Amino acid sequence: MHLFDPLALRDVTLRNRVVVSPMCQYSSSDGFATDWHLVHLGTRAVGGAGLVFTEATAVEPRGRISPEDLGLWKDDHVEMLARIVRFVESQGAACGIQLAHAGRKASTRRPWDGGGPIAESDGGFRAIAPSAVAFEGLPTPEPLDETGIACAIAAFAAAARRAREAGFRVVELHAAHGYLLHEFLSPLSNRRTDRWGGDFEGRTRFLREVVRAVRGEWPERLPLFVRISATDYAEGGWDVEQSVALARELLGEGVDLFDCSSGGLVPHVRIPVSPGYQVPFAARLKREAGVRTGAVGLITEPEQANAIVARGEADLILLARQLLRDPYWPLYAARALGREVAWPPQYLRARP
Repeated sequence: MHLFDPLALRDVTLRNRVVVSPMCQYSSSDGFATDWHLVHLGTRAVGGAGLVFTEATAVEPRGRISPEDLGLWKDDHVEMLARIVRFVESQGAACGIQLAHAGRKASTRRPWDGGGPIAESDGGFRAIAPSAVAFEGLPTPEPLDETGIACAIAAFAAAARRAREAGFRVVELHAAHGYLLHEFLSPLSNRRTDRWGGDFEGRTRFLREVVRAVRGEWPERLPLFVRISATDYAEGGWDVEQSVALARELLGEGVDLFDCSSGGLVPHVRIPVSPGYQVPFAARLKREAGVRTGAVGLITEPEQANAIVARGEADLILLARQLLRDPYWPLYAARALGREVAWPPQYLRARP
């Protein structure tokens, strides 16, 4: 396999294995996509990526990390997103959306505004979570009851329906980085004693129900991804062994690929950061659970990315900051790896 080989996922064929990872832009108002999102995402499609993901897109207003996050909790959000999808796909890339709920890490200010909690007196709100366990520096969340859990599941399903109407080709569920779906998975944040907590089956139930509800709205012909934090890097937390077991279960529920990240649930943990440090998680899930995976995290060089695919450690390579630095990285990576790829005709005069 090669980084610039196509990949078929159900009825969607990606032109290559380079993916624009979801990256928050903090540039929305009331959840609406703007011209910034059109240019940001469109430029990376022009740059040659095979799949372009939106940022984490909230399924309800209180699911936003910040008030400036993208949303898909009402039908009015669809029109601008559909415009973005049309442009991205006109450039040869598939367009995907990451559906998310920030859980106990919601209602915070943008990073360049300090990132701290927003008080209710300033327009903030009390966040929700599986249990009344706060993330450091943030207020204690409100534990979800049965009705609240049902509403959250329904919100994911409704957002998937809107994603279909907007023309997206891939949906990814954000079950990583300490947000709501991840909070249910980890014993460090899920202290419930009912059917939504306790053992592995109870703690994974919420994600399994969300997957089923989303699959009920998302066409069988289109792929569904799940982003996970493969480990919390903390004693007594979620770990890679549980991630492998989860992947096996969700494969049977219609999940096509696991996007393997890590951490985010608790602060002050030791993360062994180095180039490609999360690749072993993708490789292990692929090997032991028999699933397709995506690798993400400090992958910056064409040879590095291609080697991960060639060794069979992952099926897709998700790039984030590198594509902020260079939206046209795929075009230059293909040349560095000796592959001919199509350039936009408007840019042919600059082709090396």
